[in-house]
Amino acid sequence: MKAQQLGNAAEDSALDYLKASGLTLVEKNYLCEMGEIDLIMKDSNALVFVEVRLRNNSRYGTGAETVTQNKIRKIINTAQLYLTRHPIKGDLDCRFDVISMDGKIDWIQNAFTLD
Repeated sequence: MKAQQLGNAAEDSALDYLKASGLTLVEKNYLCEMGEIDLIMKDSNALVFVEVRLRNNSRYGTGAETVTQNKIRKIINTAQLYLTRHPIKGDLDCRFDVISMDGKIDWIQNAFTLD
């Protein structure tokens, strides 16, 4: 499988996992000039921006460890633009999660914050 196909399969697996955990899909692969967010989900009182990271070999670190400060900044900027274009109705918090996959799914809630 090509890298793009592996990435899409990982995102589909992450989506299935999050749905089974009670979250609902808002948007998949949100793309704008700031960047991309793999999954945007709703979790009871939170809008969750999810970065999915797949590692075939964890010898050089987990998928979560590949989320650099630069990537975090890009995700936050993309999320802020998303919220500008899609204002939240009601009182929802925002959360940034990472799903790291390397044979198993590791769901890291509140993986990083705005500050």
